[in-house]
Amino acid sequence: MAKKVIVGLVATVLIGVVCAGAIIALVNSTKKASSHSDDNSSSLSATSKSMTAMCSTALHKDSCESTISKLQTNSSATPNEVFKSFVDLAIKEFESAAQNSAEVTKAKLAAGNDTRTAAAVSDCKKFLDDALEDMKGVSSLVGKDMKNLTAEADNIVHMLSSSMTYLYTCVDGFEDPKLNADMNNALNNATEMSSNVLGVITSIASFAEKLQSVDLGSLTSQGTNRKLLGYDMDKQGYPSWLSAGDRKLLQATTNSAKPNAVVAKDGSGQYKTINDAVKAIPKNHPGRYVIYVKAGVYDEIVMVPKGTDNVLMYGDGADKSIVTGDKSNVKDKVTTRLTSTFSVEGANFIAKDMGFRNTAGAVNHQAVALRISGDFGAFFKCRFDGFQDTLYTHAGRQFFRDCTVSGTIDFIFGNSAVVFQNCVIICNLPMDNQLNTVTAHGRTDPNMKTGIVLQNCQFVADKALEPVNTKIASYLGRPWKLYSRTVVMESSISDVIRPEGWVAWDGDFALKTLYYAEYANTGPGAATAGRVKWPTFHVINKAVATQFTAGPFLNSNNWIASTGVANYLGFNKA
Repeated sequence: MAKKVIVGLVATVLIGVVCAGAIIALVNSTKKASSHSDDNSSSLSATSKSMTAMCSTALHKDSCESTISKLQTNSSATPNEVFKSFVDLAIKEFESAAQNSAEVTKAKLAAGNDTRTAAAVSDCKKFLDDALEDMKGVSSLVGKDMKNLTAEADNIVHMLSSSMTYLYTCVDGFEDPKLNADMNNALNNATEMSSNVLGVITSIASFAEKLQSVDLGSLTSQGTNRKLLGYDMDKQGYPSWLSAGDRKLLQATTNSAKPNAVVAKDGSGQYKTINDAVKAIPKNHPGRYVIYVKAGVYDEIVMVPKGTDNVLMYGDGADKSIVTGDKSNVKDKVTTRLTSTFSVEGANFIAKDMGFRNTAGAVNHQAVALRISGDFGAFFKCRFDGFQDTLYTHAGRQFFRDCTVSGTIDFIFGNSAVVFQNCVIICNLPMDNQLNTVTAHGRTDPNMKTGIVLQNCQFVADKALEPVNTKIASYLGRPWKLYSRTVVMESSISDVIRPEGWVAWDGDFALKTLYYAEYANTGPGAATAGRVKWPTFHVINKAVATQFTAGPFLNSNNWIASTGVANYLGFNKA
């Protein structure tokens, strides 16, 4: 048995020998850079080759290698310095993209009387600012040595994924075909450059993790207690951003903790609207800021803006403390972002016992109940109701537990890395000649660590849909973007879902590049024999499914567990 283990470890190392060797060369080159000139030349050659090898997973390999070869001109430059130069070059491209985008839309705006385009331009400016901010954040995480770079690799990957998501969201906002194409061209260099940076850091993270788990000298395991890359834990074993107070708040069976602010329509709190409470949050407030929303229906458009972090908002129940709105693309002639009843852009947002609605109805098409792009967002015992585009998990990392989501077309969509656990997914009655699609994921690059995972969820039909269920097609999802990724596992799927399970977006678009998978589902709609025959659809085993459980997929480790809410970071069923 011991021999078999060693053989397996050797095989693992050999599979990644080229890239693993590149990692070693990167580390060694840092040491050699301080030696005499001959060693410097040798170091430069080794580093150049190893950095080129790091482009092996990039989507645009030629331009990635070309860029690195131009950057690696200084024999004393460390790998971190080369990588940081790569990131800083991408930042310059983002700054140029912002200028180019303004030129593209100048004439159109000057013509006036185009509300939809004006909204898209405003959105685009905001998204490009957000993309640039994330790229600068990546630069700050690089650090001075390989140890720091690999420790932050996971966070870097997710920040790059968010930054790239903002770029294509900007483009998607323009309905006019020519304007859309022109904007896409204006952002092309920034998109390609950030994709290459993502490819390089993905290689580094992947093979550094292999090297951490295997001792290359003795080929023996180093154990399994190592910290996951990029996860910052405090001395007590909890994430540094989550306080003991947060855990107590979320663990409590009743919301009895004293909040910083109380919202009540009847005037019994400090504020009558949620917006007023959010706007009153002090800048640089230490620790978690808690807002209690008393029972009531709050008809308002709420924004928790970028930079307003560490907010915990709780209500008296998902059917009692409700935020509602009715904005839509059709009725209001605005972008999808601006239809959202409730938006979260601040990091580390937590909501419990709240309801979020968009009542625009199926006839008004895209109408978002909640949009979130803030990293490390968590929702417990919440409800999200709408029709098309109900829940927009735009960017970042999120976790939904014991929630309910209802809708018709693409009603869980976006490009987050998101796990839904123990949630109820309800297909509503759509308009005539429409179908239902639960998910539409927006991954545009294979190196993005994003995807939608639905674990131990229930897929059911709304009461209005049940009598005509056999006449209306409902599917688990369709591919919004080229590398769309969705996994459904350990879930109960009723006959509301058609035997094919999944449906194409437009012809054969993405059918050779997407990743759809199912594991250990039950119910009349769970049989996989009649599923689509695409090569990119998979019925996976437990070993493969493990990577999509909450712990590995969100790199959450104790982040989710330490909230105190019942959860599992692995499988629900033995």
